[in-house]
Amino acid sequence: MTADAAPARVALVTGGSRGIGAACARALTDAGYRVAVTARGETPAELTASGVLGIRCDITDSAAVEAAFTEIEEKLGSVDILVSNAGITRDGLVLRMSDDDFAAVIDTNLTAGFRVAKRAVKSMMRGRFGRIVFISSVVGSIGQAGQANYAASKAGLVGLSRSLAKEFASRGVTVNVVAPGPISTDMLGELTDKQRAAITDSVPLGRTGTPEEIAATVVFLASDGAAYITGAVIPVDGGLGMAG
Repeated sequence: MTADAAPARVALVTGGSRGIGAACARALTDAGYRVAVTARGETPAELTASGVLGIRCDITDSAAVEAAFTEIEEKLGSVDILVSNAGITRDGLVLRMSDDDFAAVIDTNLTAGFRVAKRAVKSMMRGRFGRIVFISSVVGSIGQAGQANYAASKAGLVGLSRSLAKEFASRGVTVNVVAPGPISTDMLGELTDKQRAAITDSVPLGRTGTPEEIAATVVFLASDGAAYITGAVIPVDGGLGMAG
C-alpha cells in the first residue's frame, strides 16, 4: 500500500466464532478487509492468527455492544461493513414453547440485529458509505414446525432491513439480507442421519450448502460491485424456498 492509499475497510461479523460467521470472517479477511468478530466465548485461534480481532460480547446487552464498537474503533477504525449473523434456536412446538424461549430468540436474532445496526450506521452515515448484511434463513419465508420463534425472528429481519435500506439509502448505506437454506454447520450436525436425509431430500439441488457459499454472497454484498443492491433478500438455499 502506498503512503497515501486509503486503509482497508473495517468489517464486523457478529456471532463470528464458528459456522457461517467464521466463514464470513475468513472470506472478508481474504478479500482484504480488516475484520473484527464478536462472540460470547473465545474467538478461535485460527481466526486471530489471521489478524481477526476477537471481542467477547453479548449482543443482547446494549452496554456490551457499545463497548465492543468502541474497542473496534480504537483498534481498527469505524465499522464500514456489518454482518449481523449472531443467532440462537430454542425449538419446540408452540403449545410447549415458553414465553421465555420465544422472547429469547426474538431478542438475540432480531432485536440485537437492530441494536448493532443502529450503532454501526452512525459512522456509516458520516462517511457516506456502509454495507449492512443480515443473515436470515429460508425458514423466515416458508416457516417450519417447531420453530415459530426462529421463523418469526428471521422473517422480522426482512422488514427491518428494508426499512433501514429506505432510511439510509441517501447516505450511501445499503442494507440487504442473505437467507441460507440448510447449511453444514454444528447445528445441522446435531440432527440424526434420518433427519439430515429428510432435509437434503427437500432441497432441489439435493445437498446441504456450505458456510463458504454463504460467505461468498456476503463478500459480494460488501463490495463496491454491489453498490446498486439494497433492500434485497438473496436466497442461498439450493432452491428450497422456491414457491410452488
